Amino acid sequence: MRLERSGQIFLLLFEGVMVFVELLVCLQGRSRPTTALFQEAATLEKAPVQQMTRFDRIKAKYKGPQISISPEVEEEVGFSYASFDEAVAATDYNFNRNDVVKGTVVQYDKGGCIIDIGAKASAFLPLQEAALIQGQGTAIESLIDIDEERNFEIISEEDENGQLMVSVRRIQYREAWDAVVAKQATDEAFDAECVSVNRGGAIFLVEGLRAFLPGSHLTGRLPDEDLIGQTLPLKFLEVNQDDNKLVVSNRRAVVEAQMEDLSRGDVIDGIVKALKPYGAFVEVGGMSGLLHISQISMDRINDLERVLQPGQKIKCMIIDHDKVNGRIALSTKTLEPEPGDMIKDPERVYEQAEETARVYLEKQEAERKKREASAKDIVLGLGDALDDLGVGMDGDSKESSDGDDASDNLDSLLN
Repeated sequence: MRLERSGQIFLLLFEGVMVFVELLVCLQGRSRPTTALFQEAATLEKAPVQQMTRFDRIKAKYKGPQISISPEVEEEVGFSYASFDEAVAATDYNFNRNDVVKGTVVQYDKGGCIIDIGAKASAFLPLQEAALIQGQGTAIESLIDIDEERNFEIISEEDENGQLMVSVRRIQYREAWDAVVAKQATDEAFDAECVSVNRGGAIFLVEGLRAFLPGSHLTGRLPDEDLIGQTLPLKFLEVNQDDNKLVVSNRRAVVEAQMEDLSRGDVIDGIVKALKPYGAFVEVGGMSGLLHISQISMDRINDLERVLQPGQKIKCMIIDHDKVNGRIALSTKTLEPEPGDMIKDPERVYEQAEETARVYLEKQEAERKKREASAKDIVLGLGDALDDLGVGMDGDSKESSDGDDASDNLDSLLN
């Protein structure tokens, strides 16, 4: 047969596609292996399918009326679709990630809203990027208004449709940190609302940022569920923008506010919080003051627990304070009508505290004036001695100018 001298054509049918393959027969009577045919078929590659853009898909599905513009109309108007396409292609929009641009809210969309920023395609604002402060279940309509014009930050590159993603939250985040840094620079107290509590303390919203309040810096109460929703005065303990860390203190704000109204000699109410070998710690309006054992009574105290007990309400006098560190030194012996009354009859001490304090302060003032008068007498005596020394040196008929200068200097010290 001629099969050894000529080629043989095999017709392969696979899923409706006909593939013609020519077999070449070797002159020596040996044919190529049958597997070579499958190897050649496997090397055929499918042509890549071009991805359609969103606009192309919408255009392909459009079944409405087709409007054609005649050349006469285009010439009359002076503008055509072709020239519009050329203008769009020639425009350089220069929109980059992290740029802040002006935009207008066009419409609400599922999960966000459409923003016109002057790009080829409208930008999209997701709900989570619409505001820094958002309650649970907040709708986009309550955060952004239609036709509202404001700044937006670009947070993505263009997708296949030329659309950008924008954010309002990131702009507000930077503005919040700027406000926090300004508050820290002035070191003024501010009010903030508690939004949650945990084992270590509570979380407060400060300019939209979450700040941690340690439980040890909460005055007069524990960080429990009742604290949520309440507004407290606070001051900063730590501000670290790089680590996104804010730590605040209620105790510092309260103490510094009260220290401004306190002065030495004031009689205040307090509660004994703890007893130590060297005295008692007394809470005064959220502050902790030290009542040293030597300031409790004029008489010697051998057993402090027989005089004071934790939780006991007492009256005491402020004898010293440190406004910078919020520390005060207290005394009850200055309120004793008679020495030892704090041991014998403490109720008498508390009942007559204001009157005893008035007498004590008047006595202190009288002693201060007496010391000043004694110091003045000493200085005047020193001036007279200098005058006599000048007369002795220069004679009775001649006054020393140096002595006059010394007297003038002494008069200036006394006045």
